[in-house]
Amino acid sequence: MTTPADRYASFRERQADPEFASFRSLYEFDFDDFQVAACGALGGGSGVLVAAPTGSGKTVVGEYAVHLALAQGRKCFYTTPIKALSNQKYADLVRRYDSQTVGLLTGDNSINSGAPVVVMTTEVLRNMLYTGSTALAGLGYVVLDEVHYLADRSRGAVWEEVIIHLPESVRVVALSATVSNAEEFGEWLDQVRGGTAVIVDEHRPVPLWQHVLAGNRLYDLFTDDDHTRVNSELLRVAQRDTWIERKAPGRPARGGRRPRRFPVPYRPDVIARLDASGLLPAITFIFSRAGCNAAVEQCLHAGLRLTTPEEAEVIKRTAERRTADIPPEDLAVLGYGEWLDGLRRGIAAHHAGMLPAFKEVVEELFAAGLVRAVFATETLALGINMPARTVVIEKLDKWNGETHANLTAGEYTQLTGRAGRRGIDVEGHAVVLWQPGMDPGAVAGLASTRTYPLNSSFRPSYNMAVNLTGWAGRDRASRLLESSFAQFQADRGVLGLTRLLRKNRQAMAELAAAMTCEKGDFAEYAQIRRSLSERERDLSRAKATSRRAEAARSLSQLRPGDIIRVPGGRRAGMAVVLQPGLHSARGSDGGNGRQGHGGYQEQGQPGHGRAQGGPTADARTFIGFAGPGPLVLTEGRQVKRLAVADFPVPAEVIDKIRIPGSFSPRSPQHRKDLAATMRNRLASRDLAGSKAARRPTRAADWEQTAPESVEDVAELRRRMRRHPCHDCPEREDHARYAERYMRLRRETEAVERRVAGRSHVIARTFGRVCRVLERLSYLDGDTVTPDGQRLARLYSELDLLAAECLRRGLWDGLSPAELAACVSALSFESRQADDAQPPRLPKGPVPEALAATIRTWGELDQLEKDNELSFLREPDLGFAWAAYRWARGARLESVLDESPDLTPGDFVRSVKQLIDLLDQIASATPSDPKTLSARPDLSARPDLSAPPDLSAPPDPSASRTVAATARAAIDAMRRGVIAYSAVAD
Repeated sequence: MTTPADRYASFRERQADPEFASFRSLYEFDFDDFQVAACGALGGGSGVLVAAPTGSGKTVVGEYAVHLALAQGRKCFYTTPIKALSNQKYADLVRRYDSQTVGLLTGDNSINSGAPVVVMTTEVLRNMLYTGSTALAGLGYVVLDEVHYLADRSRGAVWEEVIIHLPESVRVVALSATVSNAEEFGEWLDQVRGGTAVIVDEHRPVPLWQHVLAGNRLYDLFTDDDHTRVNSELLRVAQRDTWIERKAPGRPARGGRRPRRFPVPYRPDVIARLDASGLLPAITFIFSRAGCNAAVEQCLHAGLRLTTPEEAEVIKRTAERRTADIPPEDLAVLGYGEWLDGLRRGIAAHHAGMLPAFKEVVEELFAAGLVRAVFATETLALGINMPARTVVIEKLDKWNGETHANLTAGEYTQLTGRAGRRGIDVEGHAVVLWQPGMDPGAVAGLASTRTYPLNSSFRPSYNMAVNLTGWAGRDRASRLLESSFAQFQADRGVLGLTRLLRKNRQAMAELAAAMTCEKGDFAEYAQIRRSLSERERDLSRAKATSRRAEAARSLSQLRPGDIIRVPGGRRAGMAVVLQPGLHSARGSDGGNGRQGHGGYQEQGQPGHGRAQGGPTADARTFIGFAGPGPLVLTEGRQVKRLAVADFPVPAEVIDKIRIPGSFSPRSPQHRKDLAATMRNRLASRDLAGSKAARRPTRAADWEQTAPESVEDVAELRRRMRRHPCHDCPEREDHARYAERYMRLRRETEAVERRVAGRSHVIARTFGRVCRVLERLSYLDGDTVTPDGQRLARLYSELDLLAAECLRRGLWDGLSPAELAACVSALSFESRQADDAQPPRLPKGPVPEALAATIRTWGELDQLEKDNELSFLREPDLGFAWAAYRWARGARLESVLDESPDLTPGDFVRSVKQLIDLLDQIASATPSDPKTLSARPDLSARPDLSAPPDLSAPPDPSASRTVAATARAAIDAMRRGVIAYSAVAD
């Protein structure tokens, strides 16, 4: 019930800002202070940057931009980073307004694109800007949702391109997750866009409680509201767990019972525990697609059910309605029955490997509160509006494609930000599952650090270069790129370095004055002393390296039965060689692993033949002797494996004995007998008075070059003694100042190099990109050639390679299915490195066309290296067979059976990415093929800096053929699950 004071405040607001009052009345909840401030700045004519936690309601500000645009009779473009989020936002705005007012533009859908409000992916807007689309007329506001995506390594440049190139009259509304350098980003926005208000809010509208689930108990992570004091009970749990781990295996505690560590929580038990505590719905983040699917199966096998029969029936009807257009035979292939069974029990997975339609159903049912337990990969946290009461994190590390890396504070914040539904939950909960060796303090560090820095990933691409040059010319384009956030951050770093340079130079001037000598130039004298020290140090290192090489060489020449002296360390003394190391230089039977003289070979350790170069090989061959060293029996009857580190000097072979063929190192008696044989041989040898080693080592390599080196050192010493400053009574005082001066000079020179590397770094990279494009005749000064105009329409990661394949005619004459197979090598990228069998390829012209594509990539890669660039990854053939089969009309079941590494979601996404690139290829083909220039033949000229050979023009009709073939391939592939999948993120 509103009070008179509330009604009066509302009246005053309507009087002061009627548009904002009208907008605010559309919502059932009160606005937070940051929302009011941001809307006020926007209504006052400023752009805004809003940085606030996930779920705090940042989109209210974006929606106010929509409201203002409609009120002013202008347009508003609402951009998102992924198609799924665009679809979701489009549906939200259509519900508020209508389908005539709101349009949608993504790579998959074009709905009412001329509407005053259009939701689109950021790439679509970037392309509009470069092509000068007429849709930009009347544009007043652009919302950049999830603008922190500009840190994304592969796609981040798009956001900066849009921000830089939007007309000055357009107000930008940038919505970001909480970042620690929002002010820095806002300062850059203000610099390139004009007045921009920075609104930062770190308050979560729904409080978040942090927990750790150990055993069946849910521990609070913190015991204070400030998130500074870690729960002492939890610390004791960690100490107990560590003590049990360190305790001797199998050793019982008091009472005869062995202490038990906390087990890794069983997923169905976790969900049941949360359900019993009223903490559902929950999203459990598992950093593995297979792990998400396995979690659902475990819950089903455990008999877990989170829905009533009535809810299960609603879920079934919803799933059937949303999948009604998918052919029944495809549903069976997609595991529809198992998926629906989980849904009806309120349990589901959510990851990129799922069919997009299935993911959409999960999102809809979860938002409706019907699905209560979702097991998801971290991709769910990147924009989809799917909040929960509780977020569970199964592990605090994940596989990043190369290694298992710990979660960062930013990643932890992004994941747990889903916990707590505004307007529904009083509080949200983040639960970390206990893992052996977990440190509660580390978990607390992640939970209490809620921000992360926003760093630009911007770099000029080939497509960007031709578009910018055609739009603004080379010089202006270079200046525009200098205004990027990447260069802004680099320049900010240079400011600090410049201050350091100024400080260093002042200190150097003071030191130079302090080391002034009346007898002469002390700086010159100090340089001679320094050169002498460096030369002596180099000689010492060379001697040590040569010693190690000689030691390695001597070990590589040992044979079974050799009696050697181990010179030092714990294994010092006499020993007999049982087996040479794996890098042995000799083998009596040509390297088949058998040793002569009854030599013993350790089980599972094959011998090797003569090392390359034999015993006279250069010592550098053995510097990297890193394999297992010789296996020996010591005087104390111990079998030990030696290493190069045990030999500061070369191994000395004293004598030799025969090792019986039946010898076993595991037999104490055999070891005792062989040790006795060794001692007897050494005793008889001493009685005979023999002292010389049977195999003397040769002179070390460093000694062969020492005369020249020693002479250099001697000359430097003579120069030092002859210098007048050598006799100065204050010489050593001056020398100390000189040493500090030289050390500071080296530091200063290093800082100067860093400054040079950061200054104009984007413009210099742009210059190198343009040199490559000029070499390939895509640019001619400020002119974009016809081939460059085609490149300007190719937005693929491998844009330049696609343009070259078209220009060289590598895809001419192919059928639609064959073209799909070849182009897939540019659009597809395997999730993991393929170390299995070579990919299957269709017969006919495809293998040859792909081989030519890879050769072209190799030439471009070399050209990039010559210009200090590395943009183009190697083509990936892993999807060629699946693309070919699908374009040929094969059934989904057949295609997936023949590509076992592809999940349905991967398949749909890969086909849609391929369709997108084929559409670019079809659109990029000039209407007049005669305008195409000749293709330079890089492979025929080793000098890549020479001008291209323009003597081999392509067949103009081939371009028309490729364009028509690309469209035919698109039509052939846009069927079945592809046609019925609305989302491809």
